[in-house]
Amino acid sequence: MTVEEQVRVEISIEEMARRARAAAVASARLDAGQRRRALEAMADAIDAHRSNILAANALDLSAADENGVTGAMRDRLRLDESGVAKLAEAIREISSQEDPLGSMEDEIERPNGLRVGRMRIPLGVIAMIFESRPNVTSDAAALCLKAGNAVILRGGSEAIHSNRAIAAALREGLSASDVPVDSVQLVQTSARSAIDVLLKQEEYIDLVIPRGGEGLIRAVTEKSRIPVLQHYKGVCHIFVDESALESRTTEIVVNAKVQRPGVCNALETLLVHEAAAESLLPMIARALVEEGVELRGCPRTVALLQDVDVAPATEEDWRAEYLDLTLAVRIVEDLEAALDHIALYGSSHTEAIVTEDQDSAARFVAAVQSSTVLVNASTRFADGGELGLGAEIGISTSKLHAFGPMGARELTTRKFVVFGDGQIRS
Repeated sequence: MTVEEQVRVEISIEEMARRARAAAVASARLDAGQRRRALEAMADAIDAHRSNILAANALDLSAADENGVTGAMRDRLRLDESGVAKLAEAIREISSQEDPLGSMEDEIERPNGLRVGRMRIPLGVIAMIFESRPNVTSDAAALCLKAGNAVILRGGSEAIHSNRAIAAALREGLSASDVPVDSVQLVQTSARSAIDVLLKQEEYIDLVIPRGGEGLIRAVTEKSRIPVLQHYKGVCHIFVDESALESRTTEIVVNAKVQRPGVCNALETLLVHEAAAESLLPMIARALVEEGVELRGCPRTVALLQDVDVAPATEEDWRAEYLDLTLAVRIVEDLEAALDHIALYGSSHTEAIVTEDQDSAARFVAAVQSSTVLVNASTRFADGGELGLGAEIGISTSKLHAFGPMGARELTTRKFVVFGDGQIRS
């Protein structure tokens, strides 16, 4: 990139951030009905431009094939007729949700008669930096607008045609509403320097949310002058307790690993109580291998599963986010050993226990410090849509200010509101 081109990028990004700030100020003054109608118009525009979006996605898929993109990356990139319909459906679901703004919470009355409460308000301007997934363009825009924010979207070069088509449709929908069109803006260039410039706009941008591989998120965190919500990786565990039932354990484990292995809530490490290993693990292992899963096990696992092909696990396997049909397996002494393993190797994303013992379930839920903890269910439910948030803007594994799948409510903050009757401070 020439010096002149870099200057143009810097001017463009700064102007975009400035317009986003003005749009956020205006959007914060609108009511719930105005935001809802804007979202409905955005969904209608996605439906109206379905053929354009599919044609743009075909260009991205063709480029991906030429560049040898396969597996999870290509899967995340692909849109079909039903996929585009789901974009509009997700926006409508967000539109129909309860408005997250303006409600008073935690109201108390002080001894001097002051009534103190906290009201939910927008964060302001959010920069969303993401890879591969064109659905993030519409999901992020809808969630940010539902919470009264403006959003600047910077997708990866591999989905640039899809992102442009989706963003154009969203902005067309906004043009017929009371919400400023600049509440949704897409960085049009794929130049990496645009991200660096974006991360310096602390005067206008309030929060950065990166969504993609660990490398992207670490790079954004290191460079940003703006607070960043992080999600480095999803090393998700299932612990099979000694009381786990045969009838559902295998189905839960196989679903968590196989249903969609290239996503962050897929199972990566299976922990099995030694008292259940002999009866349950061979059955689980055979079912996984039948589905094409490569197993990597601790020495006890390798010794037990002599009729199943299991590679010896290394230290790196316990930390791995495979995003593929590979699973690490470890036999542990008890629940406490499973908790120790998760605390050492987990990524604060999602953990599950399969058990019939209520005390074990309660202990697991209380002790595990990850953003989503499940009892007798697949890790694949750690998803905003599955947990009732509609679409999600991402999954935060940093505990400030949101933790876990993030919907519209997690894109707000709270201000104090105080009602008095002439009180003065002595």
